[in-house]
Amino acid sequence: MDFIGWLFNTKQGVIALVLGGIVVFVIIAFVLERKTRKVYYNHKKSADDWDLFDDEESDSESGWSDFDDDNK
Repeated sequence: MDFIGWLFNTKQGVIALVLGGIVVFVIIAFVLERKTRKVYYNHKKSADDWDLFDDEESDSESGWSDFDDDNK
C-alpha cells in the first residue's frame, strides 16, 4: 500500500506515472511503425496519396498572400 500511496499522493509519483505513460506510448508507436513499414515497404507514391506536409503545391491555400501589404 505504501507504493500506491507514493504513486498517487506525491509529486514524484505523479511525475513517474506521466513519464512511464509517455515511454509506454513511444514504445507502442515505434513497434506499430515498424510493422507498418514491413507491410508497405515497396509502396510508391501515387496521385491519390496525400501527405500532411506536402509542399508540392506552393500556390495552394497556404494562407500567405502575394501582396506585401497583407503580410505585415
